[in-house]
Amino acid sequence: MNLKVKLENGAPLPRHAKPGDAGLDLTSRDAVNIRPGEIRFVGTGVSVEIPDGHFGLIAPRSGLACKHGITFANTPGIIDSGYRGEIKVALHNVGEKEYAVHRDERICQLIILPYEHCSCIEVDELSETERGDGGFGSTGDA
Repeated sequence: MNLKVKLENGAPLPRHAKPGDAGLDLTSRDAVNIRPGEIRFVGTGVSVEIPDGHFGLIAPRSGLACKHGITFANTPGIIDSGYRGEIKVALHNVGEKEYAVHRDERICQLIILPYEHCSCIEVDELSETERGDGGFGSTGDA
């Protein structure tokens, strides 16, 4: 798939870091400090034209989350195919120390996925399954 990308503010072209990687790395255009508990919007300088029948999924980078407690306030982020603005992420510091995001730092990944458009139909009953209405923790896994 070819993805049309518009770059601003010196942003690099999104790329897969290694062969076989699902996500395209996006970098910060801003240098910001994020205090513990704080949420900051950070621009990537990237806008995309996602083909019809697909959407963009923005996911946090595992290294930032595990090493520094930096994740998203809204994870995952969804980019609809009709959106043409800059991709911005709401970085949330759930760690105990202030974190400095540097310009050009990889802050998230963009994954392009297909989807099915659904028409909802109201019914009185749903079909039976083995799981039924068992919710959180119902499979016995921690």
